[in-house]
Amino acid sequence: MLEFIKDREIYERVICGWVPGAKSHVWLATSDLKDMYVDKDGGRGPFLEVLSDLVKKKVEVRLLHAKEPGAAFRRDFDRYPNLIGGIERILCPRVHFKSVIVDGKLAYTGSANLTGAGMGAKSKDKRNFESGIVTDEKKMVGKIAEQFDSIWRGCHCRGCKRKQFCADYKDLLG
Repeated sequence: MLEFIKDREIYERVICGWVPGAKSHVWLATSDLKDMYVDKDGGRGPFLEVLSDLVKKKVEVRLLHAKEPGAAFRRDFDRYPNLIGGIERILCPRVHFKSVIVDGKLAYTGSANLTGAGMGAKSKDKRNFESGIVTDEKKMVGKIAEQFDSIWRGCHCRGCKRKQFCADYKDLLG
């Protein structure tokens, strides 16, 4: 499968469909990161609760993002203490790509940031116009995962001209 999806489809397929069903890992890359509420157990709850549930199930959750999230995200993050040691996070000011990789078998890549408006979680009058592709094609998933993983491993850090803005630079290089 290699499909073009847009707007609310991103939320329904990726955020509500794939992510909660992850078995081994979820890798999330975004430029902007905000507190996003999603459909959960017949109601609405923070996406961070979904991630917390995954951490409880021993699913690896990695998050690459370009800037610190806002106060609402931090407040919700603090409500799930297992995320503090259970989610791995790297802040890289050069990250602008957006992707979601689930279990190394499914991938989304496109324009949507990990926000309610970006991922399509908000009402049709408040969400952004976004698009991307979803795939389970091994080669394509591998390429999307390699982009994420090369940044995660710090492959670009030594030559980066923005190190002074990167809080995680020293950690990436050991």
